[in-house]
Formats: sequence, C-alpha cells, structure tokens
Amino acid sequence: MHKEQSERWKHQHNYLPENLRQSERNTRWVIGLTATMMVVEIAAGSAFNSMALLADGWHMASHASALSITAFAYFYARRHADDTRYSFGTWKVGVLGGFSSAVVLAVIAILIAWESFGRFLDPLAISFNEAIFVACMGLVVNLVSAWMLRDQHEGHHGGHQHDHNLQAAYLHVLADALTSLFAIFALLSGKFFGWLWMDAAMGIVGSIIIGRWSFGLLRNTSRVLLDGDVEIETVEEIRTLLEGDSDDMVADLHLWRIGPKNLAAIVSIVSHDPHPPEYYKAVVSERFHLAHVTVEVNRCLRKDEKTVT
Repeated sequence: MHKEQSERWKHQHNYLPENLRQSERNTRWVIGLTATMMVVEIAAGSAFNSMALLADGWHMASHASALSITAFAYFYARRHADDTRYSFGTWKVGVLGGFSSAVVLAVIAILIAWESFGRFLDPLAISFNEAIFVACMGLVVNLVSAWMLRDQHEGHHGGHQHDHNLQAAYLHVLADALTSLFAIFALLSGKFFGWLWMDAAMGIVGSIIIGRWSFGLLRNTSRVLLDGDVEIETVEEIRTLLEGDSDDMVADLHLWRIGPKNLAAIVSIVSHDPHPPEYYKAVVSERFHLAHVTVEVNRCLRKDEKTVT
C-alpha cells in the first residue's frame, strides 16, 4: 500500500482543551497571588495568635503547591501533546494533576481539623483588629483568583467536557475563599461577643467542607483515570445502535474517555450475516463522536450450516 493512501486512516491524538494556554497562564497568575498572600497570613496569624488566620495561611501555602501541580500538568501535557509514546495523547495528564491536587486538598482538611482541635484545648489571646484586616485581604485575593479561573471552569462544565485539572485549581481557590470567610466570621465573633472558641470551631467547619470537595474531586478524577466515567446510558445506546434490527449481537463493548469530548471504543460483533467493520463504525459515528473505533466482526454458523474443515 502506498504511503499517501495510508494517510487517510491515520488519527491525530491531541485531545487537549482548546483554551489550555489561557488556563495555564491564569493558573500561574493565581499561584503568584496565592503565594504572596500566604506569606502575609502565616506571619500575621503567628503574630496575632489567630488559629483561623494561621490555618488560612497554611491552607494557602499548600494550595500554592497544589496549583503548581496544575500548572505543571498543563505544561507537560502541552509539551508532549504529539509524543507517540502516549497512545491516546496527554489529556489524562491534566486529570492526574486534578487527582493529585485532590489528595493535597484532603491532607489540608485533616491538618486544619487537627490544629483547630488543639486550639480548643489550648486557646490563645488574639489581636482581633489586625487579624481581621489581614483576613479581609486574603478574602479579596481569593475572590480575584476565583474570578480569574471562573470563565474557563464554567466553559468546561457542560456534560463531560470537564477540565479536571482546572476544576482542581478552581476548588482550591474556592476553599481558600471559604477559610478566609470563616476566619473573618470567627474573629468578629471573638471581638464583639468574646467567643474565642469560634476561632477553632470555624477551622473545623472549614476542614469538613474542604474534605467533601476533595472527596468529590477524587471520585470524579479516579473514574476517568480508571476508564469508568462513561455513563451506562451511553454504553447501552451505542449497543442498541450496533445491534439494530438484525441478528447482530454485541458480544463485547469497551468505551473509555480520551479527551473532554472524545471517546474510544473496541467492539466485538457476532452475527450470522455480519456487515463489514466500516458499516458499524458509520452507525455509531452518526450519533456519537468516537475518535478511535476498533470493530471485530465474527460470523457464527446457523444450525443448518456445517463447519468447513
């Protein structure tokens, strides 16, 4: 077969999000803002004896590290997008980055809860005015960071067009904003009502919410990494299309995601009078966008036929 004729059957393997470069650039800006505010909050929390403020600062420190994972995943996926060593491209690098960030988020939640519980047992005097001012600064920085990532995150939120790497970054800055808000509430309660215990209590509440977010992200990314995120309704619809009204039977069907909007499939068809593989590919391509389809066609004998030896 001539080389030019074989080109028509070749596939491209770059299934990265279209706005990856913009997401990567915005993530780097958010890392800079987060790292700057991290230093301010940790220093202020230590100086003013605020557990809520200190927890927020360390929370931001770990998030700066997690956001760095996000940025690196974007860089690596983009740089190796056409590397033939990756059979279906590098889209899952971003999913792996999201999974790693979710693990960091879970560890953060545990550490905040542990430190907050310790402050219940051993509360410290708090410099409320200074701590409230710094917490408000942290909230503003977090809201700006969330706004920078919001458009891209919402743009990938329809159906299964998720950028899990960006979702992880978005959840990290939302968690930062939440802990800043809880810190402000706790400090105001302590200043005006003398509720010093509220400082530690808000740390525990924040850790619970952050833990729930991390669990959801771990669940979603792990499904993609283990090729288990295609809905059963999609699988059954493809099976129905392939079998049609004939005696064709789908003996085996594997579907997995290789991009935000792309699926790959391996199908085994058994039939007395099977069609050629191109027929089955055309049937499913009319309804679904499958980037890679491998069809195995097996003819089974009728009762009145004999095996040829």
